[in-house]
Amino acid sequence: AASPANPTGTVLSRDELAALAAAVKARGGRLVVDEIYHGLTYGMDATSVLEVDDEAFVLNSFSKYFGMTGWRLGWLVAPQDAVPALERLAQNLYIAPSTVAQYAALACFEPATIEILEQRRHAFAERRDWLLPALRGLGFDIPVQPQGAFYLYADIGRFSDDAQAFCAHFLETEHVAFTPGIDFGDFNSRRHVRFAYADSLERLQEAVRRIERGLQTLPR
Repeated sequence: AASPANPTGTVLSRDELAALAAAVKARGGRLVVDEIYHGLTYGMDATSVLEVDDEAFVLNSFSKYFGMTGWRLGWLVAPQDAVPALERLAQNLYIAPSTVAQYAALACFEPATIEILEQRRHAFAERRDWLLPALRGLGFDIPVQPQGAFYLYADIGRFSDDAQAFCAHFLETEHVAFTPGIDFGDFNSRRHVRFAYADSLERLQEAVRRIERGLQTLPR
């Protein structure tokens, strides 16, 4: 599971996480939750699965909220009984994160850094609040308002049933890039695309103008 989720931006509630944990335990499994977008939520706080299941595995990273993409630094919270096997796995995969990245990450917790990160989070919310109605106004079907992350997952069924060709058209004719749904699974993926609002509001506005123009030349 992932909460907040990529590509939809949806957040699982405490009750939903508890129900998911119970269902997994009933089948003899262990729940793994990707919480990499924790901190990037809007008007709410995301519940950690560890609040309802202390045997869950939690994946997280400095890449998203802290903006350290490329430093390749993250962490895993795991049940104590899984630690020995995870240590052996880590030793054979990468040994340890770089010392430079670990020292750089310490700066993330400085008050001045948190202030910058919170300003960026508010900017994401502003971009979401502009981009969502703008894309809906062009005819994209986006059933939910994202509660976290920085993505919109849109149904393009009104325009096409081939997300790859749809994305290629806008990349080649309007130089606007978004991602075909097949990158995120199989369910109706050929009629979905993911938009990211990680860029500035001005560039998003220009992108929407180009998308509107590109829809007029879209092969039918």
